[in-house]
Amino acid sequence: MLRVAVFGAGSWGINHVRVVASENRCTLAAIVDPDPAARERARSIAPAARLAADADRVLSDQDIDAIVIATPAPTHAPLALAALRAGKHVLIEKPFALNVADARAVRDAARSHGRIAMVGHLMVFHPAVRRLRELLVSGTLGELHYLHSTRVNLGRLRQDENALWSFGPHDLSMIDYLLGKQPSSVTARGQSVLQRGIEDVVFLTLRYGDGEMANIHLSWLHPRKERRLTLVCSQKMVEFDDVAADKLRIYDKGYDRPPEFTEYGHYLTLRDGDVHIPQIRMQEPLRLQLQHFADCIERGETPVTDAASGVRVTAVLEAAQRSLAGDGIPVAL
Repeated sequence: MLRVAVFGAGSWGINHVRVVASENRCTLAAIVDPDPAARERARSIAPAARLAADADRVLSDQDIDAIVIATPAPTHAPLALAALRAGKHVLIEKPFALNVADARAVRDAARSHGRIAMVGHLMVFHPAVRRLRELLVSGTLGELHYLHSTRVNLGRLRQDENALWSFGPHDLSMIDYLLGKQPSSVTARGQSVLQRGIEDVVFLTLRYGDGEMANIHLSWLHPRKERRLTLVCSQKMVEFDDVAADKLRIYDKGYDRPPEFTEYGHYLTLRDGDVHIPQIRMQEPLRLQLQHFADCIERGETPVTDAASGVRVTAVLEAAQRSLAGDGIPVAL
């Protein structure tokens, strides 16, 4: 049994408490949160777990194998470093760190202490995203031209992070997983409407060396909840809509051109074919993420969302933040 402690039992951390407590390969040994109300809420889910307000005692407990860090974003890297130095494996909620230097420090600490450091890039474990990657890698969709992602709603305001750092890791980690490479440059523009200096809405553009482009719209100030990723490829187009019942739609749409193609106006033929909705067996991504974490610890394998992927996504976020501060100046990676 993997003995796990969860740091943070707030609005999202409580889900980690639930999943760890119900996973048959894990024992939820301890829950750490400074808020008494959060600890009491956690007690109702995991009555056998030890409750603590401070992380230090739990970090020094030799019986604990792994720690899930679901605390506020500024504490992620410091807690991860402390846990790794104490000999624990760590699953760190997004964002992995708030700057590249801290992200690299966590990656290096995991290597030097021989422990697993995995980042909670939840969308990578979504069954529809896994299928999407299979389609792209297989060549079924053809050559990728561009991606467009929307992650918006009228949601909870944050004071310790803007929409880029709050929502952006989801989409950036999906794109990192699908493409397997880092962008060559980033541009970002945004607007602070409700809180001065904290952008509620951000428009982000990534350019890649091979010519692909990705555009991302992030906002917690929007009339509708949308979670949509669209891939436009040379043979087919795909839409992943996480709000809809049918998560994936594959469109046999595009333009065909003959081998002797010379001019668009004369030779391109519009193809408007069928829409295919593949059957996908849905499982909770958070549980799949925890099971993968346990597998990697048990087998000594590298996680799909390892510390290196955390460094890559943090590098894009940091570059985007610099572009945001410069009102959209391109920043090279």
